[in-house]
Amino acid sequence: MSSPRAILWVERLVWMLIYGGLFAAIIGLATKGSDPATGWWLIVIGVLIAAIGALLVWVRSRMRAGP
Repeated sequence: MSSPRAILWVERLVWMLIYGGLFAAIIGLATKGSDPATGWWLIVIGVLIAAIGALLVWVRSRMRAGP
């Protein structure tokens, strides 16, 4: 059982990670032409962050609201 506050916190974290990770990956794609090392680094980090956010979607689906 999870408190409503914890559930809300996880929901907010999920979307911040997903959107932040995708934003970093897009910036990496834009940067890759001028600085390949930095571009690839941003792409990899961004995709990993978005994947963590997607994993938290599953975690959130398993959380049950307490009384």
